Amino acid sequence: MLMNKKIHLTRVYLAAVLLTVLLLGFIAGTRSKEIYSLVGPLVGIRVETGTLNDDSLQSLYQTLKVTYNGDIDDDALLEGAKHGMVSAIGDPYTTYFTPKEAEAFNKELTGDIGGGIGAEIGVRSGEPTIIRTLEGHPAEKAGVHAGDVIIMVNDQSARGWSAEEAVKEIRGEKGTTVKIAVNRSGEVKEFAITRDIINNPSVSSELRGTVGILTISRFDEETVSLTRKKATELKNQGMKKLILDMRGNGGGYLDATPGVAGMWLDDKLVVSVRANNGGNQRLNAQGDTLLAGVPTAIVLNGGSASATEILAAALRYHGVAKIVGEKSFGKGTVQELLPLQGGSMLKVTIKRWYTPGDKNINGKGIAPDIKADLTQKDLDNGRDPQLEAAIKSLE
Repeated sequence: MLMNKKIHLTRVYLAAVLLTVLLLGFIAGTRSKEIYSLVGPLVGIRVETGTLNDDSLQSLYQTLKVTYNGDIDDDALLEGAKHGMVSAIGDPYTTYFTPKEAEAFNKELTGDIGGGIGAEIGVRSGEPTIIRTLEGHPAEKAGVHAGDVIIMVNDQSARGWSAEEAVKEIRGEKGTTVKIAVNRSGEVKEFAITRDIINNPSVSSELRGTVGILTISRFDEETVSLTRKKATELKNQGMKKLILDMRGNGGGYLDATPGVAGMWLDDKLVVSVRANNGGNQRLNAQGDTLLAGVPTAIVLNGGSASATEILAAALRYHGVAKIVGEKSFGKGTVQELLPLQGGSMLKVTIKRWYTPGDKNINGKGIAPDIKADLTQKDLDNGRDPQLEAAIKSLE
């Protein structure tokens, strides 16, 4: 009897426990958002519990379907709604990408621009002009030179084209051919160039006397290793002073800045990053200081932003470089790329960053130590007063 009674009590206890677990599970399932909102902040997780009332959106959609005199692409409407919802936040750096846009964005971020000839094109004197050719790519191999004015592409006149129009016509599938005619100092030269897959490296360099010019066009996964490689090559060639040209560099990966800064700074603070949920970070310089003691000037313009500003601000704050050129763009926020269903993507602002001097430059930019402008007339005449001022500042 005693044993049987114990068994009965045990069964009753287990049944009570099971009911309690089921009840808690039901509550957690139906009230999970409320529970997360209470617990989340305690463990550093930001939780939002609101939902959008889409009744008005459905009403608008149904009205369109009934009244619009034409065909309606439901998929296009849905993509448009996603774009509109994200843009309505009012943050220019929080963006929704369709699958196609996401693919293009990722390729641009890594320098994989698809098929082309490997030439940077700009506008000088109102005409599309070759600014530089990429080493080892089709344009260079064909004999195209910097300064060549593009006058024809595939028998079409390129007169008055923008750089974007020229690029669009010149790019194409790998293995196909594009015909280009250029004006080189009054002489017309024609090229038939076979397109190839172009990967535009984020770092390039050249040596002028004993002054090295290190150009960083973006901060990607290869930037740290490429910068160190190019800096080492310049030192081996006899470089004594350095120009760090980051004009037009709109940024890229935040995590790349400590590795580049570490060529000048020994474990010093580069940037601090702060989030609403308290997930703060302090990023210090990393790696061998192979450029420590090398007089350095940084060239910026209005297109220099984000990671570029982080690096420039850190090097100036720690007294290893001066800034020449124009006020930078002023982007003091950090974004994260989040993959979404079907290959789409959300780029969303998650944090703000602060210089070692505890300043956020969002909307303000970084003023140069030495102001120097670059006008269209300068470009037309092949002059670069900003680079000249940077070189002079190191004398």
